[in-house]
Amino acid sequence: MCPSAACLKINIFPAGQLGGEVKMIQAVRTGTQDLVITGGGPVENTAKEFSVYSFPYLFKDLDQANSVMQGPVGQEMLDLLSKHRLLGLGFISPIERNIFTNGKRITNADDMKGLKIRVIQGQGFVKTYEALGAQPTPMAYAELYTALQNGAVDAAENSPDVFVQDKFIEVSKTYTMARVMYMPALMLMSPSRFERLSPEQQQVIREAAAAAIASADSHYKKGYADSMKIIKDRGVEIIEPDIESFRQIGGSVHAGLLESLPDTKPWYEKIVAQTK
Repeated sequence: MCPSAACLKINIFPAGQLGGEVKMIQAVRTGTQDLVITGGGPVENTAKEFSVYSFPYLFKDLDQANSVMQGPVGQEMLDLLSKHRLLGLGFISPIERNIFTNGKRITNADDMKGLKIRVIQGQGFVKTYEALGAQPTPMAYAELYTALQNGAVDAAENSPDVFVQDKFIEVSKTYTMARVMYMPALMLMSPSRFERLSPEQQQVIREAAAAAIASADSHYKKGYADSMKIIKDRGVEIIEPDIESFRQIGGSVHAGLLESLPDTKPWYEKIVAQTK
């Protein structure tokens, strides 16, 4: 029995039991689901401002991305979610997106030409890989393992921990540290559900979220390091490419993305000002 009126019991439904991320975000907005932890990509469907995080090479590295998201700009972006009927409890550690293939070695941007790559279907992802000369290929994530296995696609992109966790290590031969994007992860709550809690319970929620976020950076970095060791031990070739060739082409798509995604402009300017 709970010793305090402020106690809460949280039921966890992992591995997509409540549906895909877009579906869960909508459920949180309508109040039929209380909480969701999601990547930034699906949030773009609701809050166009968050498309700024799919701009390639917006950040120098993981620490810089995390610093922005945990700082004033990140808090402002969390605050704007209220107009989309979402309560942003915080950013979790961003996720580094690298490229893995079922055969072809990617050592510089030129090697991307003609590569059929499965990407998230956000404008930033699609335009980036088009600019690199690849063929962004729409595909459900659940179909990706088999597609890599049978050659329906040549490549995909994700973080080292996901690469290992979702067993893409079994059907891939190379893992290229292109560091194209740092996708945020967010903890979101239904505002209507939050407002029904007592002030004490609301405080518990915020404190628990803050504690989780405080440990997320070190947790992600440990998972990252452990996964890189597994990738190496399993014989997948880890490639450090000519990163500048990627940065030059990636940076060239920013102007077009700002034009097609006008809601991102003020946030892009704030992030650039903070990362100079």
